[in-house]
Amino acid sequence: MRRILVLGATSLIGRRLIAAPAPPGSGFVALSRRPPAHGRGAPDEVRWIAADLGDPDLGRRLPEVDAVLSLSPIWLLPAALPALLATGAGRLVAVSSTSRLTKADSSVAGEREVAARLARGEDAVTAACDAAGVAWTILRPTLIYAEGEDRNVSRLAGLIDRFGVLPLAGRGEGLRQPVHAADLARAVLQALDAPAASGRIYALPGGETLSYRAMAVRIFQALGRPPRLLSLPPPLWRLGLALASPVLPGATAAMGARMSEDLAFDAGPAMRDFGYAPRPFRPAFPRALTSRR
Repeated sequence: MRRILVLGATSLIGRRLIAAPAPPGSGFVALSRRPPAHGRGAPDEVRWIAADLGDPDLGRRLPEVDAVLSLSPIWLLPAALPALLATGAGRLVAVSSTSRLTKADSSVAGEREVAARLARGEDAVTAACDAAGVAWTILRPTLIYAEGEDRNVSRLAGLIDRFGVLPLAGRGEGLRQPVHAADLARAVLQALDAPAASGRIYALPGGETLSYRAMAVRIFQALGRPPRLLSLPPPLWRLGLALASPVLPGATAAMGARMSEDLAFDAGPAMRDFGYAPRPFRPAFPRALTSRR
């Protein structure tokens, strides 16, 4: 049986990947710092390893495997690559992010550092795999969501649910492509067994391209609320953000600037090479979120 090592198995994508049937003739070995307890979302047929990618003894804890699927932040991989390559894996699929491109020139230093860390992680993976003769693929999702769980769409839904109105910096006409974590889990498995994907980097956008404003309207609708969008001049939006920062941890002025920027990517190569087929953006939030008012 082919053994597939899954890193970040309790992440948004990881939970959906290991909950799906393994490819025929394959079995999952899942690595996580905090594996779920038996019967609490842990499939019986999955072997779990409690470990951290930064563990200096990681190599001694990993079994021989045929492939590695990395769903952890790609910047964590460089330190673990010697141990991972020592497993005998001949294939590696790693999830990165389009933020490598969209945040590289951000006005916020922390966002530029995220882009730099993504770049260093990708470069380390490709160099190490090429040197070891391991076939690699890197996947760059756009705006990842999983209703009620993510920090992107669900965070926006929480703000809309709390305040009933969403201020926009300008008209909010920048393009977005939200992509569901379940579609990404399926794409990882598709890329794993696609010969054409070896040695390639793919953008994985969602199945629909829409403006930031239209994306927000869909979220209002999914929450059962009438869309109330308030377009503000960017300077006024930034002032409002500064005043509201105590209740909006992590929000930055760059987020407002990006509302008018097109963050859209081409899914064509992934569709052609491994049948990538993401869903349109029609979120359905948990009842707990939509009924607590």
